[in-house]
Amino acid sequence: MQDLLLVIDWKASPEIVSIGPITLRWYGLLFATGFLLGLMIVTRMFKAEKAPEEWLDKIFIYMIVGAVLGARLGHVFFYEWDYYSENLVEIPMVWRGGLASHGGAIGIILALYIFSVRISKRSVLWILDKVVVPTALAGCLIRLGNLMNSEIVGKPSDDPWAFNFLKNPAVAGTPVHPVQLYESVCYILSFFVLYYVYWFTDRKEKQGFIFGLFLVLIFGFRLYLEQFKRSQGGFEAVVDNALSTGQLLSIPFILIGLFFMFRPTPTKRVP
Repeated sequence: MQDLLLVIDWKASPEIVSIGPITLRWYGLLFATGFLLGLMIVTRMFKAEKAPEEWLDKIFIYMIVGAVLGARLGHVFFYEWDYYSENLVEIPMVWRGGLASHGGAIGIILALYIFSVRISKRSVLWILDKVVVPTALAGCLIRLGNLMNSEIVGKPSDDPWAFNFLKNPAVAGTPVHPVQLYESVCYILSFFVLYYVYWFTDRKEKQGFIFGLFLVLIFGFRLYLEQFKRSQGGFEAVVDNALSTGQLLSIPFILIGLFFMFRPTPTKRVP
């Protein structure tokens, strides 16, 4: 293992400021910033398509609830069911940590399906093609929040950009891959691709294409980057030499994305 003097000692505080019992954390700020930027981007899309702007507040309430519930339940069932099955009272304790991006994706899709049925009366793909664009940007910011929390760390690394996470006792003293940064960079690149496709091509006329492209990009990157990530448990803890839980969960998302990208369908948008 390389000399620790050659790596990046990471000891950033996850807290920005504390005032009495109230603490502002980087993760919460970056999470909220992602949603606010998303609101601004989708507002512009609505104006361009002359869609009812009064739907926007409802959309993001549905998304926030779906993301938090889905991410929490995804973590519980995909990664730590053995523990939570014996500690059911702790499942709602989101503030203790434990969110899974795959569960969050499922939660958002289900929430927007309910929104489409109850409010917009349009195909769920109509709204998914819009919200996935800023969702990629939000994913970038959330991974930066993970970096500030010194969580979701990588496997040992000899690379000169390896991080020594001094505030994570599980890996402190061992240089590891900064996978949070790897994912953050991949997600911001995905955002730029999706943004370009929406605004500067006619692909958005094929309903579901941008949603499918989002799934392929985000979970394709996730499938690749999981090899650098320290095990988080879940299915891989049960099956020896298996793909990681994150990789196993990414595969169906990629296949669904390919389906929506390449399915034969009229190019004219149908409300």
